[in-house]
Amino acid sequence: MTQDELKALVGQAALAYVEEGSIVGVGTGSTVDKFIDALAASGKKIAGAVSSSVRSTDRMKALGIPVLEASEVQGLKVYIDGADEIDQQGHMVKGGGAALTREKIVADLAETFVCIADESKLVPTLGKFPLPVEVIPMAAAQIARRFAAMGADAQLRAGVVTDNSCHILDVRGLSISDPIAFEADVNQWPGVVTVGVFARNKAGVCLLGTSSGVKTLTFA
Repeated sequence: MTQDELKALVGQAALAYVEEGSIVGVGTGSTVDKFIDALAASGKKIAGAVSSSVRSTDRMKALGIPVLEASEVQGLKVYIDGADEIDQQGHMVKGGGAALTREKIVADLAETFVCIADESKLVPTLGKFPLPVEVIPMAAAQIARRFAAMGADAQLRAGVVTDNSCHILDVRGLSISDPIAFEADVNQWPGVVTVGVFARNKAGVCLLGTSSGVKTLTFA
């Protein structure tokens, strides 16, 4: 199976976690695009979706899926999103699509995070994928120096401005052995909007696309 076919497979499988009449949290990215398409084609009637990006909002509206503001809901049963990396405990690296802050906000509203990904995203330790960090522009240089002091290399993602009018640093050379502590630490640095480690808001379920079908991983 191609990577695109695996994405379509897990996007379809995620429909099992969508309850009729519910409000669904919807993430961002190419795998989520497959879920949005599957949801629209399924005929499932939902009350609406809370979106983590302009990209997903536009796609859902074009397909007739009603989109609500996060401020209009008090909670969500499920949030469905992809990941750039996921470990065996359900901790993730996210933000390859530059929507990490809004993704984390919507994830925090949800009872369960359902991660949809292909098997290449499952890793023993987070950090091989360049870690996205959303930053206030004036703080970018100082934050890059702090990562350099840790032995990592943080580079500004050229030409990218987030939906929050901020910048993205992509950090290479990390091995994140304690994602919970790492996330808590970096999020306290002045000028960091959010770091792309999802440890506090980790996956409860991962639908992993493999050559033999969808493998379901569950995390305590």
